[in-house]
Amino acid sequence: MNYTTETGEILIFEVGSLYERLRLLKDKRQRRGIRYPLAVALTMVIMAKLAGEDEPHGIAEWLQNRAEEICRWLCFGRGTTPAEITVGRILGQAVNAVELDEMIGEFLQRLRATEATVESEPKRYWLVVTLDGKTLRGTIPAGQRQGLHLLAAYLPGTGIVLMQVEVAGKENEISAAPRLLEMVDLRGKVVTADALNSQRELSVQIVVAGGDYLFIVKDNQPNTRAAIQKLFTEPAMRPGFHAVATDFQSATTLDKGHGRLEQRTLTASSMLNDYLDWPYLGQVFRIQRQVTHLSTGEIKEETVYGLTSLTAQQASPADLLAINRTYWAIENGLHHRRDVTFHEDASSVRSWQAQHVMASLNNLVLGLILRYKVRPSVPDERRRYCARPQLALPLLTRSFSHMTLK
Repeated sequence: MNYTTETGEILIFEVGSLYERLRLLKDKRQRRGIRYPLAVALTMVIMAKLAGEDEPHGIAEWLQNRAEEICRWLCFGRGTTPAEITVGRILGQAVNAVELDEMIGEFLQRLRATEATVESEPKRYWLVVTLDGKTLRGTIPAGQRQGLHLLAAYLPGTGIVLMQVEVAGKENEISAAPRLLEMVDLRGKVVTADALNSQRELSVQIVVAGGDYLFIVKDNQPNTRAAIQKLFTEPAMRPGFHAVATDFQSATTLDKGHGRLEQRTLTASSMLNDYLDWPYLGQVFRIQRQVTHLSTGEIKEETVYGLTSLTAQQASPADLLAINRTYWAIENGLHHRRDVTFHEDASSVRSWQAQHVMASLNNLVLGLILRYKVRPSVPDERRRYCARPQLALPLLTRSFSHMTLK
């Protein structure tokens, strides 16, 4: 496709490209006086973020230093790039954050090759979706505790955020999670979440939508937790009596790293399927963790309990242990990168709208980098795009069915 700019020049882009989707976003600004069309402005911001800039001031300065090349590449005849105040206004006023999240989620899902396997996925036909929320600390007013909180549905190992929603001030993750999952295709997927989101209603929603769940249960589900704990507690046996027969099956992993030796053992059972009041229950399980700090010899132990809709025929204890471990990938793969690499929590932007849009663009840029990275780390890739910004053009104007970047 091609697009004739206001100055009569023609920008060529492919059907299915990111630029095509950016052009479909609604611009909330009044038409009069607009110098930078929304798609052009967002494309410029994305290029700057790919190159390592995360604040409006840095984004504007990076663009200004390369204005001639960027405007030529984008066929933008004005020959100028947005100033810092313009960048802030576009992020804070021009974009519908909900619409942007939906567009980015749909676009990033296309990045995942249908036959590709990911190391963190326990089995080829399982695609694990992790739910977790994050508060943007830069939006917390002085002397207060609440700020902008975003709940994301994340594909561990791919860097792809399927969708994120804002948790409104008068709700929490429990009420936001169903709204989030309504916008995600759950067929063939296993949903994991923290104990807060271990809810009966959410379990029903997931299974009815064609997915499965695997949840840890803690004190927010006291009766359920107590029943599972009782099942795995060996009763004191009187002389002459034999132990009760069980269907317990176990799997153990042992990992060494960061000065620690960590052993995890998961024991699963189907014995509560007809007894426990939990919808679509397939198995319950116990996870025992033992962490030994090699420098001091200190040993820490922890036991948690959980449940899943996956039956024993569908998932072994080793499978359940692998699926459960993927939950923590959202901390290292998404939240940590957005905080440390994209400096999200250190942002000086105080507008919730602008912070939401910036977080959405962080999801987009991270997904692009991880899908087509050449260098081993995200910071390395951002430095590469800074040195050679023309490499970002295929990411923006070409369909990913035709992309060959390596």
